[in-house]
Amino acid sequence: MITRTVASWVAGLAPSMVPEDVRMTLRLLGLDTFGAALAGADLPWTRAIRDWAVAGGAAGADGATVWGTRRRLRAADAALVNGAAAHAYELDDFHNAKLHLGAVMLPTVFAVGEARGASMQRMEVALAAGYEVAIRSSLALVPAHARLRGWHLTAVCGPLGAAAAAAVILGLDAERTAWALGLAGTQSGGLYAFSVDGTDSKRFHPGRAAHAGVMSAEMAGLGLTGPASLYEAEDGGWLRAFSDCPEPAQLTLALGDRWHARETNFKPYGCCGSVHPHVDAALALRERWRQGARVRAGMASVVDVQCGYPYVPGTALNAQMSARYALAVALLDGAVLPDQFSPRHLNDPLIVDLANRIDIVRDPDLDARYPREFCGWVEVDTDTGPVRVDVDNPSGGAGNPGRADGIRSKFEALTHPRLGPERAAFIARRFIGFGETPIDEMLSTAAD
Repeated sequence: MITRTVASWVAGLAPSMVPEDVRMTLRLLGLDTFGAALAGADLPWTRAIRDWAVAGGAAGADGATVWGTRRRLRAADAALVNGAAAHAYELDDFHNAKLHLGAVMLPTVFAVGEARGASMQRMEVALAAGYEVAIRSSLALVPAHARLRGWHLTAVCGPLGAAAAAAVILGLDAERTAWALGLAGTQSGGLYAFSVDGTDSKRFHPGRAAHAGVMSAEMAGLGLTGPASLYEAEDGGWLRAFSDCPEPAQLTLALGDRWHARETNFKPYGCCGSVHPHVDAALALRERWRQGARVRAGMASVVDVQCGYPYVPGTALNAQMSARYALAVALLDGAVLPDQFSPRHLNDPLIVDLANRIDIVRDPDLDARYPREFCGWVEVDTDTGPVRVDVDNPSGGAGNPGRADGIRSKFEALTHPRLGPERAAFIARRFIGFGETPIDEMLSTAAD
């Protein structure tokens, strides 16, 4: 039974079972997620979700903190708000399994851990469980195929990872962990229709996944049962519901020996992760490109479907998901950061014109490699002829030896305007030394 195997692994996970390099990776990714959440806390879509949660009533001492404030909510509602904030500006981490992880798992772990008074050591184990279950769940769906059915995999797989993480903190046994996974899976869902008109539902998905996972684990702990054959059931099973060609073995293959969290990417750019390799290539070519000259971009077919649409000025999300827009501002501005998604940029005639003159090429070689590799290429005309740069994996990937420094620099850039250098440095040190500082001290340092 696949579901029970996964549940037993989660329930039996101990700190000594999580390798040191995985723990260090998760600490860095946690810092990155927290910085993204503080940067996104005051955006209109985050405020709308926060206002809804606050209307439900504040929690007492057993609640959890809305990051950047001193407000406390019920754990599930705090996870909802903080997850939405972390994903509010496309700055949170992502995995090649085509899902965002930190924006679901860190809010879950911090909310339940704070509300239940869990040790930082237990919270770190929970974070590892959440990442692993969500990634393996997505791999089992064969993410490129599931994405082409219209699913946003963060919203589909995130509840399962969040339920696993919350179950660790709550100390659920294998039976109740299986129920929690089952209850989370029956709440899975999340459609890619936001890409049509750039609406806010994408921002909602990680927070809702965290909310579902917390609620599922808490209810399982209270005795509410969920399907313990969630993944594998022939009629109504999770795998068959979300994929035409699932690979169930991905859920348990080398479970406990291979840790997929190691391969999680951080975002140096504020746009869809699938076009980060193209942005890397465009920035490498920028000095040689002649303005007005031809630009071609090679993409996997899935990326073209997802991000290759003609660019029409609209919302920030519409631009953040547009490969054409990201390439245009990379070539014209030399940056793809929050400033590039201001109203002035979104409607700039020069950017709009270049974006829609870019030739997008569906490349069969990239189809064979994506999403195992987030790969792509860009070719521009120069004074000496066409020049092409191929990128196998984006600069925010695990293989980049400068990733840790990049995450720290990004955290400083995102948080210094809000916190100042001293408070930001305190939080950064505590994330890297996870466990040395109680969570309430870290969160109070970040509060306005």
